[in-house]
Amino acid sequence: MNTNVLDAFIQEHKQLVESELRTLVEKLKAPPIIKEAMHYSLEAGGKRIRPLLVFATLAAFGKNPKDGLLAASAIEMIHTYSLIHDDLPSMDNDDLRRGKPTNHKVFGEAIATLAGDALLTYSFEVISRIPAENASSETKLQLVLEMAKAAGCEGMVGGQVADMEGEGKTLTIDELEYIHIHKTGALLKYSVIAGALIAGANQTQLKNLSAYAHHLGLAFQIRDDILDLEGNPEVLGKPVGSDTTNHKSTYPQLLSMEGAKEALQGQLDLAKHYLEKSGLTINLLKEIADLIASRDH
Repeated sequence: MNTNVLDAFIQEHKQLVESELRTLVEKLKAPPIIKEAMHYSLEAGGKRIRPLLVFATLAAFGKNPKDGLLAASAIEMIHTYSLIHDDLPSMDNDDLRRGKPTNHKVFGEAIATLAGDALLTYSFEVISRIPAENASSETKLQLVLEMAKAAGCEGMVGGQVADMEGEGKTLTIDELEYIHIHKTGALLKYSVIAGALIAGANQTQLKNLSAYAHHLGLAFQIRDDILDLEGNPEVLGKPVGSDTTNHKSTYPQLLSMEGAKEALQGQLDLAKHYLEKSGLTINLLKEIADLIASRDH
């Protein structure tokens, strides 16, 4: 694919979801301070990888990417809530997120906690409001079910717990993969599944797209681990070396930096393999995989 085509797709759809997120929060009948805190973290920037995966998956089926706008917005709300809570003193105790003070540094721990709670609960309301012409009631129920699993104890929350329990320990590769498949990978995988469900995917397509997203999630996290050692703090928007400071096992620590880079390429190759098997128009999803594997922040 022409890089300019991908760049134009990303620019258009990032703006689309960011505008929708502002509108969704603005329409809430809630105390101004909680809306301000929600806006603060939603508008802190970021790659919007999860919404882009929803849009690109719909495009792979020849569907209008905008059919997935509310689903993409809901997923970004859940992702943002998880970042707010991750940064809290009781969790990672971070002062910076994307180069800006973290939510609790600006609004205090109580409002930051509630802003995360508000984003999480609102995400399910947003999914329920997907128009009938874009998703049937049955599809919306499936979207809610899969989102709850991806965000909950069997997904992201379970991975976060395993991550905290693994601090100060030397984990095996299998233990580390469990953390990343759940903490990071579950919501990335759901982003692809959500687009596929809205597009009306069959079981074979869902199976191959799920496998693509599984390996994409691992590639994403391996790249994160590499950036934590080799990244530019100004580009990352946070200090490097936090994994070492927090005594966390990482791919470079367990495999060496060269081994981690080989593992990254291996996961990227597997992701593309399953894309090829899907029989869909995979250009955008393939390019997004390359983008994830080579990103600098």
